[in-house]
Amino acid sequence: MNKLIVIAGASGVGKTTLANALCKNYDFATAYEQHAERPFQALFKRDVKFALANQVDYLLYRAEQERQLRTSGKPVLMDGGLDLDFYGFTRLFHAKGWLDNPSFDLCRRFHALTRSLLPPPDLIIALSADSNTVRERLAARNRINIASGEDAKLLEGFVNDWLASISPEKILRIDVSSESADYPVSVPLILDKIKDIGE
Repeated sequence: MNKLIVIAGASGVGKTTLANALCKNYDFATAYEQHAERPFQALFKRDVKFALANQVDYLLYRAEQERQLRTSGKPVLMDGGLDLDFYGFTRLFHAKGWLDNPSFDLCRRFHALTRSLLPPPDLIIALSADSNTVRERLAARNRINIASGEDAKLLEGFVNDWLASISPEKILRIDVSSESADYPVSVPLILDKIKDIGE
């Protein structure tokens, strides 16, 4: 089974941009969030009653991506992923009151069972950036944003809680506040780390 590399971080930190930059330098099988294609994302943006449907859809979708691409013959690069969607976004939605306790527990049970059936990521690239950078990047995006710049610190805290439970050798932490869109500093660093974990 080929390696799974996931890019984690708050909305607007630059996960998709980094994934695109990495793909210009290496042959990955890729998995993106594809917000526009998800059936509940726009509905949830208009009405929080779709929060549970949105989260279950994302958790299922990301698990499907993992399962399919792990057999692709190439290292898999995921923008976000199953664990970020639960530990980051599902916890954020619960904290903001968009998911009640039973709905959150349903997502937790689904994530726990699914992760027990799928191997965990081989490498997590944990991105961070200062709050001004995140707000500017969110404002410049031409897609649906559920989490706002004001949510970035809370989301970052949830992501860090998750990362604290992972072996440090499986995490590469990078501050991308001053990186340009082609990530000239981070890309070589990440590719070296990927070579270290093997293919």
